[in-house]
Amino acid sequence: MLERYGHGGDLESAAEAYGRSGFLDFSANINPLGPPPGVMERLREALPSVIRYPDPGHRALKALLGGRLGLQPEQLCIGNGAAECMALILLGLQPRRVGIVEPCFSEYRQLSEQFGAQVLSVFGNRNSGWRAVPEAIAGLMRSVDLLFLGQPNNPNGIQYDAKLVRSLADEAERCGTYLVVDEAFIDFIPEEQRQTLVKVLHRYRRLILVRSMTKFYAIPGLRLGYAAAHPDVIQAMTGKQVTWSVNGLALLAGEACLQSGDEYENATITLITEQRQWLMAEMRKLGCEVDEGEANFLLAALPAPWTAACMQSELGARGVLIRSCAMYPGLGAEHIRVAVKGPEANEQLILAMADVMRDQADELADR
Repeated sequence: MLERYGHGGDLESAAEAYGRSGFLDFSANINPLGPPPGVMERLREALPSVIRYPDPGHRALKALLGGRLGLQPEQLCIGNGAAECMALILLGLQPRRVGIVEPCFSEYRQLSEQFGAQVLSVFGNRNSGWRAVPEAIAGLMRSVDLLFLGQPNNPNGIQYDAKLVRSLADEAERCGTYLVVDEAFIDFIPEEQRQTLVKVLHRYRRLILVRSMTKFYAIPGLRLGYAAAHPDVIQAMTGKQVTWSVNGLALLAGEACLQSGDEYENATITLITEQRQWLMAEMRKLGCEVDEGEANFLLAALPAPWTAACMQSELGARGVLIRSCAMYPGLGAEHIRVAVKGPEANEQLILAMADVMRDQADELADR
């Protein structure tokens, strides 16, 4: 299994498994355009700065984020990726019971259990568009100290309506639960379609928004993310943060990304929107059941007799990596997730999948 560490994008494990390098990686959901123009040059110019400590207060990046989101610096926590922000939430707030809405990002459960919390869950399913029943989510929230909600959710890419999320945030205030909304992929969605509460965050003491900068801006090797919440929550989080956990080059890259302008962001959203539709249609022609997500990835059920493990193995041998979702609670052995990339790469994936399926059909015909 390539996901030995629980995530996609593990090229080292792929190289060990298939005895090769040079993979076309659909297992990690990174912007296919690469970093914004000028970011790499800024990093090269800044290499001499590695002899200095980074700003422990992350002041320049907080100022840029605050200006963009309409937030104050004391409402922001900068982390070594969104995963560190989630860890700091759990360390700072010390919930005994954590709720999750499955299927979902594996780090919610992994981090919660790692830090000693009991995890309770409710499920969405394909018949409900992978959305859990709102009453079930609200009921779960009343039974836990903290609840994670993916928005859009990984691995299916669905959003919950902002009115529902707001009702959950209101309920969290009433029952004393923290609501953590994971918006790691929300930047890939057109702004007018984003179901986010960032503009009303100031009204809530128990709502926490978590976002990633590594995925949209294609800098996963640097690790950069942030959380937005009430200053008291941010203080509890930063009180548990290791000094200098975010390195200077990551901070500089984040600043450069935010200053890169609208053209890159608009081009990304246009590309992902168009290519997601194309890839979904082509996978359906191969017999896959593909769900209508809104992010830069697709959840699909392979046609029988294919399993995720078998397809992953066959594609890996051909130099193409996909994410098996067989280990996600609520999904089956047939489920895979693929990133949405550019036209040429997406076509290579479809051709490789068709080749794999054709080879098996020929083998069965020869028996």
